[in-house]
Amino acid sequence: MSPAGGRVRHRAIYLHGGGWVNEIEPPHWRLVAQLAAETQTAVRVPIYPLVPWGTAGEVIPHAAELISADIAAAGPQETFVLGDSAGGQIALSSSIYLRDNNFEQPRRLFLIAPVLDAAMSNPAIAEVAPSDPWLSSAGLGVYAEHWRGQLSLDDPMVSPLSAEPAGLTAITLFSGTRDILNPDARAFADKAAAAGVDIDYVQGEGMVHVYPLLPIPEGRAARRHMVDAMNGTPPAVLT
Repeated sequence: MSPAGGRVRHRAIYLHGGGWVNEIEPPHWRLVAQLAAETQTAVRVPIYPLVPWGTAGEVIPHAAELISADIAAAGPQETFVLGDSAGGQIALSSSIYLRDNNFEQPRRLFLIAPVLDAAMSNPAIAEVAPSDPWLSSAGLGVYAEHWRGQLSLDDPMVSPLSAEPAGLTAITLFSGTRDILNPDARAFADKAAAAGVDIDYVQGEGMVHVYPLLPIPEGRAARRHMVDAMNGTPPAVLT
């Protein structure tokens, strides 16, 4: 998806969520359209193979290859990668793959409620679960068993929280406190900051899973935060 008028400043790849089992939905397209229009970015949206036809070991290298192609075309400073939920996992794992194989990374990752530990082993998840109207660790666990294929659950191509974050590109990470993925988001933000990664962690108090995609004030503010970061303008303070 490209901005009207043909003026393109940046390139980006958006990796959609859906638990590795669902295809792209209208809210994903609305976000992509807003980013294309308001940041003059040509956004590529891969329709990647879902389980049981696709697994992490097959999809991550191909996603990394697409990112590398955009970096080669536009340069790393004009390239972004975005993803939500399962797509956020693919986005982060792909950047880890690029780092570990000595390829350039994009300027910044935008991760919306990513799956960071497919084993869902954080004990704080049980505290959040009663307030999450959307996700369950049991359901995600079933999907993850298929997604991992022949890899272990703690392989960084499945669970990027298991990787050392040092050397990763800048990251903006959105997470709502009513999302069972929030404890892992906070853990990753702390781990990344301690490793010297440029991490912009945005926590939505009382917000549910992938709230930046929703037609609510908090979602609009989060989308504005992304637009401002891509345009290089100072973001508004989010509460």
